Amino acid sequence: MDTSADARPDNPKPLSRRQRGSLKTLLSRPSCFGNETGSLPIGEFDTGTASKQVYDAQVLVIGAGGLGCEILKDLAMCGVVNSVVVMDLDTIDVTNLNRQFLFRSKDVGESKAAVAARFINERCPWMNVVPYHGKIQDKDADFYKQFKVVISGLDNVEARRWLNGMIVNLVEFDEDGDPIPETIIPLIDGGTEGFSGQSRMILPRITSCFECSLDAFTPSAAVPLCTIAETPRIPEHCIAYAYVLQWPKEFPDRKLDADSPDDMKWVHSKAVERAEKFGIEGVTYMLTMGVVKNIIPAVASTNAIVSAVCVNEAIKVLSFCSQSLNTYMMYMGSDGIYSHTFVYERKENCPVSSSATHKMSLPSSTTLNALIQQLCDGEFRLKAPSITSSENTLYMRKPMALEKATRKNLDKTLKDLISDGEELTVTDPVFPDTSLGLVIKFED
Repeated sequence: MDTSADARPDNPKPLSRRQRGSLKTLLSRPSCFGNETGSLPIGEFDTGTASKQVYDAQVLVIGAGGLGCEILKDLAMCGVVNSVVVMDLDTIDVTNLNRQFLFRSKDVGESKAAVAARFINERCPWMNVVPYHGKIQDKDADFYKQFKVVISGLDNVEARRWLNGMIVNLVEFDEDGDPIPETIIPLIDGGTEGFSGQSRMILPRITSCFECSLDAFTPSAAVPLCTIAETPRIPEHCIAYAYVLQWPKEFPDRKLDADSPDDMKWVHSKAVERAEKFGIEGVTYMLTMGVVKNIIPAVASTNAIVSAVCVNEAIKVLSFCSQSLNTYMMYMGSDGIYSHTFVYERKENCPVSSSATHKMSLPSSTTLNALIQQLCDGEFRLKAPSITSSENTLYMRKPMALEKATRKNLDKTLKDLISDGEELTVTDPVFPDTSLGLVIKFED
């Protein structure tokens, strides 16, 4: 008599060893750790529909670089994911080949998204990957609404802020002001730098969003142009001098192409000359590439670990087969295999995930230009804000005709433009399809 688990009455058809190792088996068996039992419940695990939920779901992967290649591979090896769209703006550079394993030497110069999709489709025919070569900002809200989960492998804060704002703004509310579950698209954000990495589960309007944690990111420190031009101290200053100052003089009608080996060799040679003049060592071709293209140090094993966590969370949020991450996992490979998780709390006055109106106290003599500068340099870290009041357009960057018409207001004081306590509406490229409510109180 066969007493194995596969031969029991409740499982009359024995599973092969191959089947027992499939994720489909996990999704077809009851679990004591279904999603509804966790500290961040999203849905109830149903063995009858879990596999179909994953198979029918459209998954969006943003980024086809070091992290994105690993994410695509992990999704394919799950064996239950069918439809994936991958987006990336970049083309393949020879420096990508040491860690972005979906690419080969013959692919240099081609679209990362297109090559990655082609590789997965050929090797893993059970999954259909559709590539898109372009900016995430090129797609509208209707495009993002079609996905059940978004996995982000972006490498810069600005793009992640924009994506976060887009996904959060897709949430609709019922008559009681509660988020409608069907409009909530989970955003799983992954990031790596050297031996460190993180993965994060963002449920728009429920958990904290990326904007809530913006204070944790140190603003990029710009090097004064006078330092680059007059008193360089480190190799990076010499490289910046070559491509910021020398290139425009030498080639005034042509923009530097960071993906062109010839252009990069020119920058490298000029940087070496500059370094020798000031007795600075350490200018290498790889460093030149890193400075010009703002390359973040990458370690393949870190990408593999973080991508696995991201895909694991995607499968859980699509099938509800296990408890979701609540809400932040940090990996620190320089300390061994140490990692920890914690709940990233929502920011009450977050300009994206809350509808709170923000207040600022300023002297009435503050100019509109000074206010705009404070919005860029302060806690909001805006890029190119436009401002309107309830009655007037104070400053609008686009279209050009309106910018020209409102430019005269930049040097005017706030007391000449608005009344004390008046609410302003601020829009900015980092907040797609949304605005910031700002009440100005005069200190004097």
